[in-house]
Amino acid sequence: MPAKVFCKLSVVVGTIFIWIIKWGLRPYFDFHQPLKYVLGIAPNLIGALLLPMGCFWLLSKYIDLTNTYSLKMFCLTAFGLLVLNELFQLIPLFGRTFDYGDIAASAIGLYLSYLFCTKYVFRKLATYP
Repeated sequence: MPAKVFCKLSVVVGTIFIWIIKWGLRPYFDFHQPLKYVLGIAPNLIGALLLPMGCFWLLSKYIDLTNTYSLKMFCLTAFGLLVLNELFQLIPLFGRTFDYGDIAASAIGLYLSYLFCTKYVFRKLATYP
């Protein structure tokens, strides 16, 4: 399977999975700890996992993520923006909650995505015809 098709399918399935957690499970079911905490940070973890693949799928004309340095810079920039987004949640105007767990989940997701993309997606799948 070509890398672009794999990234597209991953992003679509991952987004549906995030929606199921955010709007199907968490609002209607009362989970006990630690599952409640895991479902709280899961959208950040999954979203961060999907960021490089979504960028490759949608912006491969403009950003060459097959280059390890470019992918590393993309992940660092994305992490900075994710932290900034979380810091904006400290402003009461937005009505959202700040959570260190979301930052940690985003960091773990981007790191795992970086490893997965450098070892598999952009190396093995990019050579597929």
